[in-house]
Amino acid sequence: MIDPANILKTHDLKHTKQRVRVLEEIALDKAAVSQPDLEKKLGKEIDRVTLYRILNTYEDKGILHRIMDMNGTANYAICSASCTEHHHHDEHVHFNCTTCFKIYCLEVTVPRIKMPQGFTATTITSTAYGVCEKCNSSAVH
Repeated sequence: MIDPANILKTHDLKHTKQRVRVLEEIALDKAAVSQPDLEKKLGKEIDRVTLYRILNTYEDKGILHRIMDMNGTANYAICSASCTEHHHHDEHVHFNCTTCFKIYCLEVTVPRIKMPQGFTATTITSTAYGVCEKCNSSAVH
């Protein structure tokens, strides 16, 4: 389990109830959490503008990374320790379930890609689409 207070301290961020709640909510699930789902879960505690600012701050600081789903909705997952401010090194495969629409970060590294001369890649992503373990086991029963 993550330690929100330590994450905030490590990234020189003020400890607020809203910032802690966002981290706690994102850490509850193995899947990335969409911004609309966060709004529904935290709507009474955190208004939309504050949530948006917190998510942007966390992404800028390397605490979260954003994954766009097949519908163009932003989803957020906690970054690995290799992420730093403005540099996300979570270069792993994401899995987007076409049944439940959840996105999972897989511990499969994206292969190194040699960029053509003059090109600089800051982030490389790869997304696999299919049916997740939970949806596959539900279909069997």
